[in-house]
Amino acid sequence: MTVAAETREAVRDHPFLETALRAGVVNYTAAARFLDVGEEEAVAAALRRYAADHDHAPPDRRASVSMRSGVGTVDADADDGGLLSVGGTAFAADGGDHTAVLAEGDVGAAALADVLGRLRTAGVGVEAAAAADGTLAVVVGRRDGADAVRAVEAAL
Repeated sequence: MTVAAETREAVRDHPFLETALRAGVVNYTAAARFLDVGEEEAVAAALRRYAADHDHAPPDRRASVSMRSGVGTVDADADDGGLLSVGGTAFAADGGDHTAVLAEGDVGAAALADVLGRLRTAGVGVEAAAAADGTLAVVVGRRDGADAVRAVEAAL
């Protein structure tokens, strides 16, 4: 396997590094040292080529973001039009202690990944999250609702 191939494989094993390379914010020598897959200069050169081939263009998404307070867990088997259901747990507006942030429009799994990254960076804990058919939902603690809305809007 070539140094370039080993470097690409190592980058795929570290998604944060791939994101940073796309954004153009990486010290190539430090990243090569971190990956430790070969001679430092050769790996740094491979990282430079990888970054040049994978420029980061922010997604052009259009979505409407709203917030629903008083969200709690409900019986997942009940067909009551809940906000989100994962496994045996469902969330609905039932006077609970959580807040749901919903985005509708050009959203999907990739948008959800971006939203979760922003929420993590903002220090907002997520109870549940899902995206399907142009709708994205994240459930957070009640007091984190306003911060979550700002993070979701920024991610989209």
